[in-house]
Amino acid sequence: MTLHSLLGEVLEELRGTLSGAEESAVQELLDRITAANRLFLAGTGRSGFMVRAFAVRLMHLGFTAYVAGETVTPDIRAADLLVLGSGSGETEGLRAMAEKARRLGAPVALVTASPQSAIGRLADVVVTLPAPTPKGRPARAVPSIQPMGTLFEQSLLLFLDLVVLLLMERKRIGPEAMFARHANLE
Repeated sequence: MTLHSLLGEVLEELRGTLSGAEESAVQELLDRITAANRLFLAGTGRSGFMVRAFAVRLMHLGFTAYVAGETVTPDIRAADLLVLGSGSGETEGLRAMAEKARRLGAPVALVTASPQSAIGRLADVVVTLPAPTPKGRPARAVPSIQPMGTLFEQSLLLFLDLVVLLLMERKRIGPEAMFARHANLE
């Protein structure tokens, strides 16, 4: 194998996975993000890194966004939205967050490979990215040459970056306005 042959295969896997996201679920996620007072985001492991990157872009777009579990994260309320990224939809800590948010009246959005998971059943909106995860191969999963949950994690990052582009269009915000909110204590 060569780098370029692997690149072609991985790009096709990503295309297949991202094409599996249902447009109606994506639109509902966009509606809920734009309607929320504040956004709380969480994921664990590599998926958590992808969700954190999304939190930064949401801040750049002018949303009030927090990474759940950080010491500066305030309390969640009914007018807020909890957005979770979890390939399996079964991660215990994320399930506990979803349950708590629901008890407090806050809606939950989930981006997952496993819509019928425990968190999927709790969520108000579920966007499915059909990719294999370390905890299983969902029924519609795109086959992957990549190890463990790599395809889901890559797809999650790209999906969330596409959501940023859709939010930029909705809010009529250009990159220059986002850059004005970029960190300057570097």
